[in-house]
Amino acid sequence: MKPVDWIIVFLYACSTIGLGYYFGRKQKNTKEYFVGSGKMNPFLIGVSLFATLLSTISYLAIPGEVLGKGPVYLTNYIAYPFVFLVVGSILLPVFMRQRVTSAYELLEEKLGPSIRLLGVTMFLLLRLFWMSLLVYMTAKAIAIMTGVDEKWVPLIVLITGAFAITYTSLGGLRAVVITDLMQCLLLFGGAVLVIVTVTVKMKGFAWFPTEWQPIWDTQPIFSLDPSTRVTVVGTIISVFLWMVCTSAGDQVTIQRFMATEDARAARKAVGMQLTVSMVVGVTLGLVGCALLGYFQANPGDLPEGATLADNADKMFPHFIAFHLPPVVTGLVVSGLFAAAMSSIDSGVNSITAVTLTDIVGRSGGGPKTDEDRIRFARFLAIGIGVVVVSLSIYIKHIPGNFLAVTNKTVNLLTVPIFLLFFFAMFVPFANTTGVWIGTIASVTVAALVAFSGMIFGVDPETGLDPVSFQWISPAALVVGVTVGMIACKVFAKPQPSES
Repeated sequence: MKPVDWIIVFLYACSTIGLGYYFGRKQKNTKEYFVGSGKMNPFLIGVSLFATLLSTISYLAIPGEVLGKGPVYLTNYIAYPFVFLVVGSILLPVFMRQRVTSAYELLEEKLGPSIRLLGVTMFLLLRLFWMSLLVYMTAKAIAIMTGVDEKWVPLIVLITGAFAITYTSLGGLRAVVITDLMQCLLLFGGAVLVIVTVTVKMKGFAWFPTEWQPIWDTQPIFSLDPSTRVTVVGTIISVFLWMVCTSAGDQVTIQRFMATEDARAARKAVGMQLTVSMVVGVTLGLVGCALLGYFQANPGDLPEGATLADNADKMFPHFIAFHLPPVVTGLVVSGLFAAAMSSIDSGVNSITAVTLTDIVGRSGGGPKTDEDRIRFARFLAIGIGVVVVSLSIYIKHIPGNFLAVTNKTVNLLTVPIFLLFFFAMFVPFANTTGVWIGTIASVTVAALVAFSGMIFGVDPETGLDPVSFQWISPAALVVGVTVGMIACKVFAKPQPSES
C-alpha cells in the first residue's frame, strides 16, 4: 500500500468518529441511543441491516468460496422471496405490536425470567464470538494486504476495534445506521473496482467462467450423503433458516425493526435489506470469478507457494495489496474496514442495550437518570470491545475456510435463540421446563454437527466432515422443535378438573 492509500483509510476512520461525535451531542435519552427514537427511515434501516449482517466475513468469504469451491453458494438468493414472506407477514406484525428496547423482554411474560436470561446469555455468547471472528479475519486479511508478519495481527485487531467502539459508544444507533450507509457504499464500490480492474487488465471479460472449473468441488442439487460439503438444496434451506431465525431472535435485527415507526415501515426495511444483500452478494461472487480467471491467466502473480484450491480465501486480500492501482487500493481497504466496523458497531450497540435492559435494569440497580444511563452505556460499550479483542485471539483454532468457520460458530446458537421466541409466541402450550429441554437438545445437536469432524474424525480420502456445516441449522431446528414440543406436553401443568 502506498502513502495515499493509508491517507484514504485514515480519513475514512476519522469521518466515522466525527459522525459518532455529531450524533452523540443530540442524544437526550436511552431510547434515542438504542432505537433512534423509533422513527428512523426504513430504507436506511434496511441498508443498516444488510451492512450489519454482511460483515468482513462475508466480504472475504463469498469471493473465496466462489473462487475455490464453486458458485453454488450464490443460489442462496432463491430463498429471499420466502424469507420476505415469512418475516414480513408472520414475524413483524407480532414484534411491532410490542415496542421494546430488548427483544428478550418478550420472553419473560410467557415463559418466565429463566428463559429470558437464557435468551440473553445465548445472544451475548453468539454476538461476542461473532464479533471476535470478524475482527480476527479482518486483521488477518489486512496483515496479508500490508505484507506484515502475522505476529502484528493483535495490534491490527486493537486498532480496528478501537475505531468502531469509539464512534459507536459516542453516537448510539443513529450514528451506527448513518455510518452503515457510508460503509455499504464503500464495500460495494470496492468490489466493483476489483471487477473493473481485472476486466481492464485482461482486456475484456475473458475471466468469466463458461464451464465448470477443475478446482471447483462437485456441488450437486441434492445429495443423500450428509458429508457432501455444499448442495443447492442445502444452501437454500440453511440460508432461509439463518435469515428467518436471525430476524426473529437476534437483538441486532429486532433493535433495527424497533427503530422504524410500524410493521409496514419494518417490512420496507426488510425488503431493502434483501435487495441490497442480493446485489452486493452477486457482485462479490463475480469478484471470485474475476480473481479465478485472472490468476489462472497469470499464475506467476500468485503468492509464493500458494495454490488457488488451497488458498482461495487469501486471493482477494492478496490482489488488493499487489495488483490494484494506488487510490483504488485505499478505497477497497476502506471497504474492508467498513464491512468490519458496520458489524462491530451494531454488535456492540445491541449487546449494550441487552445488558442495560435485561441485566442491569432488571436487577433494580444501575444508573437512574437518562444522562447517567447514556454515560453508563458508553463505558459498557468500551468494556465489550475489550472482551471482543481478547476473544479474537482464540478464533484461529477453529478449522475450515472463512465460510465454514462462520457457520460453525455463528450458526451454533442462531436456531436455539429463535426457538425461544417460536415457543413463546406460537406454541400455546409451551412451558418453561419444556423449552429449556428443547433448547438444550437444539444446542447439543448444533454442536455435534458443527464439530463432527473434530469429534468423529474426517473422511481420510476427502478430508470432509461426516456432516456438512450446511445442516447445522436444519438439524438444530428439527430436533429443538420436536424435543421441545414433546417436553412441553410431558411437563404441562395439569388442568383443574371440572366438578
